[in-house]
Amino acid sequence: MTETSTSRTLRKRHLTSPLRAFLRIESGSAGVLVAAIVAALFWANIDLDSYEAVWRTELSVRLGHLELSRDLHTWINSGLMTLFFLVVGLEARRELDLGDLRDRRRFVLPSVAGLIGMLIPVLIFLAINHGGVGAHGWGVAMSTDTALALGLLALLGRGVPDQVRIFLLTVFVVDDLIALVVIAVVYSEDITVPPLVVAVTAFALMLAIHAAGVRRGWAYVPAAVVMWGALLLSGVDPVVTGLAIGLAAFAYSPGRSDLEKVSGLFRSFREQPTPTLARTASIGLTNTLSPNDRLQRIYHPWSSYVIVPLFGLANAGISIDGPFLARALASPVTWGVLLAYVIGKPLAVIGTSAGLTWLSHGRIRPAVGWAGVLGSGTIAGVSFTVSLLVASLAFTGDQLAEATVGVLGAAIVSSALTWIAFRVTNALPQDKRIRALFGDMTELIDLIPAVDEKVDHVRGPADASVTLVQYGDFQCPYCGTAEPVVRQLLGDADLRFVWRHLPLSDVHPQARLAAEAAEAAAAQGKFWQMHDLLLDHQDELDTAALLTYAADLGLDQKRFHDDLTSQAHAGRIDSDIDSADSSGVSGTPTFFINGRRHYGAYDITALTAAIRMARARARLGRDAVAARTQN
Repeated sequence: MTETSTSRTLRKRHLTSPLRAFLRIESGSAGVLVAAIVAALFWANIDLDSYEAVWRTELSVRLGHLELSRDLHTWINSGLMTLFFLVVGLEARRELDLGDLRDRRRFVLPSVAGLIGMLIPVLIFLAINHGGVGAHGWGVAMSTDTALALGLLALLGRGVPDQVRIFLLTVFVVDDLIALVVIAVVYSEDITVPPLVVAVTAFALMLAIHAAGVRRGWAYVPAAVVMWGALLLSGVDPVVTGLAIGLAAFAYSPGRSDLEKVSGLFRSFREQPTPTLARTASIGLTNTLSPNDRLQRIYHPWSSYVIVPLFGLANAGISIDGPFLARALASPVTWGVLLAYVIGKPLAVIGTSAGLTWLSHGRIRPAVGWAGVLGSGTIAGVSFTVSLLVASLAFTGDQLAEATVGVLGAAIVSSALTWIAFRVTNALPQDKRIRALFGDMTELIDLIPAVDEKVDHVRGPADASVTLVQYGDFQCPYCGTAEPVVRQLLGDADLRFVWRHLPLSDVHPQARLAAEAAEAAAAQGKFWQMHDLLLDHQDELDTAALLTYAADLGLDQKRFHDDLTSQAHAGRIDSDIDSADSSGVSGTPTFFINGRRHYGAYDITALTAAIRMARARARLGRDAVAARTQN
């Protein structure tokens, strides 16, 4: 690889968290889903017979005398949608293992809001349809389409921070889970016990395979297929399969020791490039990722960009004319669905957030401000995927079409209310806008241990409101790329910078020695001067070069040399490495801003925006503490 192509690779390298990747895919797929809905409506209104004929087409799978035959509509709703619920389960598990919900106290509000956010809409639907033939379809009114809501939130709420999207996601992951339980229990008919036992056994077998340490995906496929088929035969909607597998898939960050083993495998392949070693290295690299991450990377794009839009195309097609609209607008099913979402969802989200905050005296409160809660409540009225899935199980004929009109109408009205909410918020003065969006809840701290001025290497004022911590490696080319950005940021008078060592000796053989040199210089009061020299000369880090740098800085060279050869500061470096392990850091550079890990690019634009946001949140926190002190 040439120097030019290497530098281009460095410039393009971005670090993204699984959650940010999830949000980005959901936001991007919203347009595809909307296009599929519009296409379905056009198709159905141009030629309803051909639309229905396509989805009634039979598709059979035969193995000897065994045959499974369903129409395309069923294969999509009960087959492909299994993968959609797999992604829902994976994201729920990831949030529990790695996200904000790892602090189980933070699960209280989302779980209660998700539950009440289903209960109130259902009660509104039942109140309107009480005693009517449509009352059985109450399940249509319970579930927000999280994917579509996230996508529309990105379009309607420009400038809305990720915290609002994360709040929406955590609330309505609970919504999706409960909705699927309702589908399995309420809208499954003629349940047969023996196939259900087979399904449970197949799932237990998958758990046993995982417990045995088997990482290869193909080993789980037969049991998953048996589980899905058994649930289909049992009468329980087989989409439950996806949710169960997703919730069972653990999420964790790659460990540094695992990555070092993979580096060893690649070195072996470099020395002997045989097919066997290539396969071993490839499998080792793949196995450093958690099952949750591997499955999400495979299925999430397919779910968002193919499966859900295909579901929309197969279910949103209704023939709309004057007489039909008149019937739909007079139908309690249409109004029950519409009002359940447009009124019930915001009422539940806002009411639950306010009620729990008041009852707990602020100990349990939303992780966003009132505008974030309001916008999350209004956009929660956007339903589609699960609602239409339940509608197809609960209704037929005109009632199914009326429920579809209610779902689509609720999405339009809820989107308009969300746009208004954020337009009003954006018109507020900056301080009030930030408070309205973020609130004053303390963020979870990822950095362990916290910065200690007596131990850490600190650059900048001690009373700065923002602390930027970098775990770095003096031989790492990416750290070299980030260094000019850091130096530019240090022009900020309200920022302090901390460097912690994480020499990746398995890939950078001189990194540990360079870290020793930096600490030897620190012992003589010249850490930062040596730090700058090392990053400016990353290709010259052997002992002779380090001694030259020491001479240039006017250090006592004998003392410096003795410190290097005796590894006098090894304990200090090992302490930083231990803190990296405790903080979940396995690569360099990794940044923390006010104790919170920074995901995403580390260019000047991304880091400046993150620092500005951290400063605003720090100011909100100080104001909140002052207010509590006065009270």
